[in-house]
Amino acid sequence: MTRPSGRMPDELRKIELQINVNKHAEGSCFIKCGDTHVLCTATVEEKVPMWLKNAGHGWVTAEYGMLPRATGTRVDREAKKGQSGRTQEIQRLIGRALRAGVNLKAIDGLQIKIDCDVIQADGGTRTASVTGGFVALYLACQKLLRSGKIKTMPIQQMVAAVSCGICGGVPVLDLDYTEDSNAGTDANFVMTDKNTLIEVQGTAEHGAFTPDELTQLMNLAQKGIQELITKQKEVLSI
Repeated sequence: MTRPSGRMPDELRKIELQINVNKHAEGSCFIKCGDTHVLCTATVEEKVPMWLKNAGHGWVTAEYGMLPRATGTRVDREAKKGQSGRTQEIQRLIGRALRAGVNLKAIDGLQIKIDCDVIQADGGTRTASVTGGFVALYLACQKLLRSGKIKTMPIQQMVAAVSCGICGGVPVLDLDYTEDSNAGTDANFVMTDKNTLIEVQGTAEHGAFTPDELTQLMNLAQKGIQELITKQKEVLSI
C-alpha cells in the first residue's frame, strides 16, 4: 500500500519542536507534525483550584482550541458559540496525559495550565498537543526549580502521544487527515519513556478489528512515541 504522503507504514511525519517561542509564558513549544502545527504554552499560577485547597498537591490542566482557519473551511471561534463536546474531550485527555508525568506533590500550591492552540490542522492535533504540551510543561517546571519556588523537579517520566490506524487493511503510524478520514480503524496512544501506557483510544470505523490488529497498532505507537521522546529530550537538552 502506498500512503498519500509516500511514507512507510511505520514512519512518522516530519517532526519539528521549537522551544521558548513565547516570551511571556513560563514554558512554550511550537510543534509541527507534518502539516499539523500547534502552539503550546505553559502558565504557572500560584494557587490551586478551590476544590484542591489544602489537598497537599498542585495541579496540571489543559485547554485546547483551533483557530478559525486551522482547517480547509473557516470555523467560528468557540468563544462565540461555546465549547464543543470534542474540544472538552480533547483538553481533558491532554490534562490527564500530562498529569501522569508529574509528581503533583512537588508543585503543592501551584497550578500549571497548558494552552494548546491549533494553528493548522492535518490530523493528529490532540496527539501533537500532548507531545508539545509536555515540552512546555517541562520548561515551566525547570523555571520553577531554578527560581527556588519548588525544591525538586516534579517531572517523573516523559510523555508523548501518536495516532495509528488501519488504512487499506494495513496498520500505519501517525495518520494525516486524508488517512484519518478514510481509516477502517483509528487509535490514539499516550505513552511514557518507560514504554508504559497512559491512555488508549481506539475505534472501528468500518467493521470490527481484532486483538492482533490492536497489538500491531500498539507496537507501531510504541516505536513512534519513543522517537518523539528522543526529539523531546534533544530539544530540552536532557
